[in-house]
Amino acid sequence: MSVQIEDAVRDSAPRIGKGGAPPPRRGRGTGRAARSAPYLLLIPALAATAVFLGWPMVRNLIISFQNLNMKQLIQHLTEWRGFDNYAEILGGEQFWRVTLRTIVFTAVNVTLIMVLGVLIGLLLAKLGKKMRLTLSVALVLTWAMPAIAATTVFQWLFDARYGVVNWVLDALGWHSMARFDWVGSQLSTFFVITVLIVWQSLPFVALNLYAATTTIPKELYEAARMDGAGTWKVFTSVTFPFLKPFFLATTFLEVIWVFKAFPQIFAINEGGPDRLTETLPIYAFTEGVGNLHFGMGAAISLLTIVVLLAMTAYYLRLTLKQEEDEL
Repeated sequence: MSVQIEDAVRDSAPRIGKGGAPPPRRGRGTGRAARSAPYLLLIPALAATAVFLGWPMVRNLIISFQNLNMKQLIQHLTEWRGFDNYAEILGGEQFWRVTLRTIVFTAVNVTLIMVLGVLIGLLLAKLGKKMRLTLSVALVLTWAMPAIAATTVFQWLFDARYGVVNWVLDALGWHSMARFDWVGSQLSTFFVITVLIVWQSLPFVALNLYAATTTIPKELYEAARMDGAGTWKVFTSVTFPFLKPFFLATTFLEVIWVFKAFPQIFAINEGGPDRLTETLPIYAFTEGVGNLHFGMGAAISLLTIVVLLAMTAYYLRLTLKQEEDEL
């Protein structure tokens, strides 16, 4: 009984801090300040996003409802069309052809990028230090090259008269390729663009994959080999499951990067020949800036964003569903 009384007295006694003074009490204001601190730190980033991304999007939305050509710009006229720009775009065949072409183009490029990038990343993990360093430097230099500079190099490589590719093919016996025009048809132009985009994208996937493989415990590989697993079995049972989040995130980023690719396609042949290699970004630029239909170009650009959001939402839905099935 006496022990219980002593405990009760001890609990009810005022607590004192260092030097006999009572400890400071945290008021409601201090707690609220601590909770709101992370949100206050986000204000500069949110403000920059609103100014440099949000406001241009709002202006683009406003322009998409207007009939804005050179006449309206010179005379400072505002002619509202409502949803007529969207109705004209969605009612025509050109938009749907370009949309399908863009989706197929994105799917082919992302598939090649991921497959080749994974293979190079796994090769980096197997090479010795010197060869790994050499290949890594080459990949970094490729990644660091500006898009327009890389496109200029590829224009020279695939030039019909002085290109190295045609010269090599002619020297190997394909004499019909001596003056082949690589940008003269739809398929050959897309081939050059695909090689360029895949070449530029491989370093990102390969280096990130190699960095991710260094986090896999070596004991897992040793256990798999002791069980008699071959190279493919080790990849499917150890490497791929461990790096699955990397594959999902990288594929998602590559879809966005390839879908909105503009400088490579425009610099190679400006969406030609006969606008057969136009993707949605090129289509929006051609209609808006090239043909001076700024209202139509703004509407196409917003529809491009909607298509990209739909693709990414579908991909995220599959990803989340797969994660739920695994749980």
